[in-house]
Amino acid sequence: MHFIPDELDDYVVKHSEDEPELLQQLNRETYQKILQPRMLSGHYQGRVLSMISKLARPKNILEIGTYTGYSALCLAEGMQKNGVLHTIDINEELIDFQRKYFEKSGLGNQIHQHLGDALDIIPELDIGFDLVFIDADKDNYANYFNIIIDKLNPGGIILSDNVLWSGKILDKTFKKDDTSTPALIAYNAILKNDKRVETVVLPIRDGLTISRKL
Repeated sequence: MHFIPDELDDYVVKHSEDEPELLQQLNRETYQKILQPRMLSGHYQGRVLSMISKLARPKNILEIGTYTGYSALCLAEGMQKNGVLHTIDINEELIDFQRKYFEKSGLGNQIHQHLGDALDIIPELDIGFDLVFIDADKDNYANYFNIIIDKLNPGGIILSDNVLWSGKILDKTFKKDDTSTPALIAYNAILKNDKRVETVVLPIRDGLTISRKL
């Protein structure tokens, strides 16, 4: 979803950093071979993630929701030389696809894949994180926040994707079987009201929230 006219959106993309060749390849192959390719972060948002990571210079990164590995590679661009990125996904079929591109990036040894439920995996990670990216099942965003916040170092950043949910967060009459919209409404309220973080919502693509731990 674009929140500005297509012509202006095109201008923004054209005047932002170019998409690296490896990510262009990953983008194309995702659209050719993988179901639901719209889940990919894509060129513009990927450059936003890269820039935030480069500004933060994280040593330890956590990503919840790997998909085909595009966003992980963007975040890894700003990682410290001895840094580590842990990425979690529940889809076993994508493991080899992800690993192929992680190895091509030259950062394969620093990117650790975890397969399974993030709510089970994260408590087992005895690590303090500097940067966290949440982009998995929307119903669990609040649960992810609750188990991440104590593992986030002071000054650490949580990035939350899809927080505007194609504008449906304004819809007061969502369907009864729609559990994601009320979950995101509740999550956005948590980030706004939790005194442990300061938060700003960016109307980028489907909405990206930046929350910084105080």
